[in-house]
Amino acid sequence: MTHEQMLAALSPVRLPTALTALSWNETLALLSLGLIAGGMLGAALLPLTRRRGPRARPEDPHALPVPERLLVLSRRLGHLPTALRAAAYGAAPAPPDRVIRAIARRARLRRPWRR
Repeated sequence: MTHEQMLAALSPVRLPTALTALSWNETLALLSLGLIAGGMLGAALLPLTRRRGPRARPEDPHALPVPERLLVLSRRLGHLPTALRAAAYGAAPAPPDRVIRAIARRARLRRPWRR
């Protein structure tokens, strides 16, 4: 028996015509189930993909030594101001606190869209 003969010997499908194609109700139900499943999967993966900040954030950066204080300042500004780069890398002596505050204030005013 060849393949074509075997296919010809098979009886026709006995499903009702309503089950052979999806209706708009079934399509809408499958779409909503897919959206619900995607939302649940996204909610389950959110804790695993969330950006983590530094574990310990000192409230008073003035209690830290100058290099660490400049690092905290650069993290808060999003960049290290050019005037403080030499002091941050140890190539120049650290400026006084009032100078650091003034430079940070000017950097915030120049880039107001940054946090």
